[in-house]
Amino acid sequence: MTSILQGLSCTETEIEKARSMSPGRFSGRHTRPDCFLKLVKNHCLTKAGCGKDVRHLEFNFESTAIEYDVGDVLEILPGQDPEAVDAFLERCHLDPESFITIHPTKQDNRIIANGISASIVPIKLRTFVELAMDISSASPRRYFFEVMSYFATAEHEKERLQYFASAEGRDDLYQYNQKERRSVLEVLQDFPSVQLPLEWLVQLVPPLKTRAFSISSSPSAHPNQVHLTVNVVSWMTPFKRNRAGLCSMWLANLDQGALIPAWFQKGSLCPPPPSLPVILIGPGTGCAPFRGFVEERVIQSQSTWTAPIIFFFGCRNEENDFLYRDFWFDHSQNDGVLSDAKGGGLFVAFSRDQPQKVYVQDKIREHSQVVWNLLNSGAAIYVAGSSTKMPSDVWSAFEDIISKDGAVSRESAVRWLRALEKAGKYHVEAWS
Repeated sequence: MTSILQGLSCTETEIEKARSMSPGRFSGRHTRPDCFLKLVKNHCLTKAGCGKDVRHLEFNFESTAIEYDVGDVLEILPGQDPEAVDAFLERCHLDPESFITIHPTKQDNRIIANGISASIVPIKLRTFVELAMDISSASPRRYFFEVMSYFATAEHEKERLQYFASAEGRDDLYQYNQKERRSVLEVLQDFPSVQLPLEWLVQLVPPLKTRAFSISSSPSAHPNQVHLTVNVVSWMTPFKRNRAGLCSMWLANLDQGALIPAWFQKGSLCPPPPSLPVILIGPGTGCAPFRGFVEERVIQSQSTWTAPIIFFFGCRNEENDFLYRDFWFDHSQNDGVLSDAKGGGLFVAFSRDQPQKVYVQDKIREHSQVVWNLLNSGAAIYVAGSSTKMPSDVWSAFEDIISKDGAVSRESAVRWLRALEKAGKYHVEAWS
């Protein structure tokens, strides 16, 4: 066990060294991971062949156990495909076994373990690329193409790169680069005469960023564990190229026992006290933090009185992507925290199971009396999920209910909701 912990400590130092040395900034987070997590369960929540792949992942704390609350967020540093890293190093004529140091152009006091400046500690080039340079998922910026044009030796490549970097070529660059989500490696392979020096690559290649996920467990219900609900992202580009999310696909393919570096941070969904009634709206993977909320409320109910909790969930089909179906049903029956007996409720919108599409906002309106009664008793509202139309549609549904059941004007309903926001009782966590 001691040797494992020593190995993890060395890996933490390598991550810290690489990311401290990188010119990229990492959301103000510490470069050294908070801990390492060990994957103990990787379970698919969706029906095979339905076109969606959502995973339930369970991790044990392998190094330091971190205290967290329901509603918190886990940041994960994804692994990059070793073959892609090899291809990048070969394409750029870089020696993976060489050691490098990177000195910032401006005064920078980034310090790693033992008080040593990051810029004077050598690191293996391959390790730096793996941990700090996003060579296989992020698309480069327009300036990348401009710099490439200076190093192109083939005239037709130079002209094409200059065109992409110009104002006239902006639309074509968008179609080629951003719309197709071309990676740095793919762009470099498309312009083989370009040989960018390492000092330019270090500055221009996008930094490898951590990905944030809402934690879907309660630490009270799962001591020494943290759970995630991950949508495995994949799509086809306009030119029929299959693409996949770097982190979600990497997580989905992890074997049991794999160790991953992780950081914990506070989310925007602060935990409600047991005495506070709550209205939860979480379609799709937006249900993730509310699984933790319900688990926490169950633990609280064993020792104290707990206020009602109702949950609105939405998905396409009951049979295909009703995430955590048994979990919600178990807690909505008998005397569960979501049961009628406890003043709670579970309301599910299946958008594709009938000719007319039904969404969570429709279910909120359908059960307006239940919602209005809870709002009148001081309930807090929590919304999580896609940042497209859902949050604003849900807000409009609450406006309708307050205006209709409260017999007030639309303007008064908006003021009511704004007052809830100001009082810290209307929370939204949305992602693209």
